[in-house]
Amino acid sequence: MSAKEIIARRVAKELKSGMLVNLGIGLPSMVANYLPPDSDVFFQAENGLIGLGSRPVEGMEDPFLTDAGGGFVSAIPGAASIDSSMSFSLIRGGHLDITVLGGLQVDERGYLANWMVPGHKVPGMGGAMDLVAGARQVIVAMVHTAKGTPKIVPECNLPLTAARRVSLIVTEMAVIEPTEEGLVLRERAPGVSVEDITAATTAKLIVKGDVPEMVL
Repeated sequence: MSAKEIIARRVAKELKSGMLVNLGIGLPSMVANYLPPDSDVFFQAENGLIGLGSRPVEGMEDPFLTDAGGGFVSAIPGAASIDSSMSFSLIRGGHLDITVLGGLQVDERGYLANWMVPGHKVPGMGGAMDLVAGARQVIVAMVHTAKGTPKIVPECNLPLTAARRVSLIVTEMAVIEPTEEGLVLRERAPGVSVEDITAATTAKLIVKGDVPEMVL
């Protein structure tokens, strides 16, 4: 099982029927693939669609039906098309249950940096700042290290997305919960030890008793 599949499978466990959920582009978008068939989760795209379905088969794409990243999507029966102002009103008004976003870094405060690397050309922050500030829960889905460099750090040296603690960090190695006391190691991936996780993390982790293995 690939690192991205482990992450997407574990994040999917956090989504419950009736939730309104936003999935970021890239790895977070994979989460929808691992929900049970009878799941009643509603996916929202900040460009104005509630009720995203799966990616259409090749040749059946609708150029007017895309997610916020420009990728082709389908719409489930009963889906609603809304304008961007209504979409962001839902986000900023706290009506979004969960957003799942990728990350470049998360620090000991639980602050996320996910929108730019200085010196690299980027299109802008997009909706990331609004999502982190407005969603009820923010789940960061990212690989634990980038080319061997830890991404869970004492303090972010990349521009922050928002000054708000995220709810959960899910990597291919661990599930970590940012709290007032610090980063608590909640689960470890199958075959991964606590020592493996701490060695790949420069931020201080709080380990309380035996850390259970994540269920995928």
